[in-house]
Amino acid sequence: MKKLSALDRVRVVLSRPSHPGNIGAAARAMKTMGLNQLWLVSPASFPDPVAEARASGAGDVLAGAHVAGSLQEALSGTVFAAALTARRRDLSLARSDPRAAAAELMQWSRDTCGEVALVFGNEASGLSNEELGLCSLPVTIPANPAYPSLNLGAAVQLMCYELRLAAMAQGGGASFLPVESLPEPATHDEVEHFFAHLNSSIVASGFLDSAKPRRLMPRLRRLFGRVRLEKEEIAILRGILSSFDAGMKNSQQKQ
Repeated sequence: MKKLSALDRVRVVLSRPSHPGNIGAAARAMKTMGLNQLWLVSPASFPDPVAEARASGAGDVLAGAHVAGSLQEALSGTVFAAALTARRRDLSLARSDPRAAAAELMQWSRDTCGEVALVFGNEASGLSNEELGLCSLPVTIPANPAYPSLNLGAAVQLMCYELRLAAMAQGGGASFLPVESLPEPATHDEVEHFFAHLNSSIVASGFLDSAKPRRLMPRLRRLFGRVRLEKEEIAILRGILSSFDAGMKNSQQKQ
């Protein structure tokens, strides 16, 4: 059985791509840099002969592509996700540049042996605030501010190149802690279940009015997004919430 490399554990996720040619260009960009996991979220057209033509020899990457109905589904099972975005948004986490982001993705892949994701948005509108909220690290390519427009295929090529450089650098004598000594990171699914539990608990407590949620949950996502939650930490936090839930239920029954 082939041993997976750090690059093998990287998912390149295209969310809602509108042009099949960009899917093919992304597959070609990935294969030239040694990546093979292509995920497509609600593509406008796939499979498509235009994508196959633009892939130009990377048909195996297209053939193995995963099609998901949502970004949530595409990130299921990952331990870390970076999202490409050009626009400034309120409540966003501290941004990274492509080189630093690639190094962090490779570090997570190597140290945890878990899958990581690099997420790209729709050609016209990019990623929504909700989609960005599902990712741990916003990344911005420092393009010419007078003309920051970058084709999706070109953006994928640039980031795949940086990932390959990072993988080569980290595999060339860099020092790493052994996997056994590292705490196990929470998966995307575990973090999302925690947020769902947190939301239901604070609504039940009366602290959050579900009819007027304002920006509370995005702010809490930002708060927890500053740290990389571990499995044990998620278990502790959910245990605390369950204790609060039980306390509120007992109090209501006594009234």
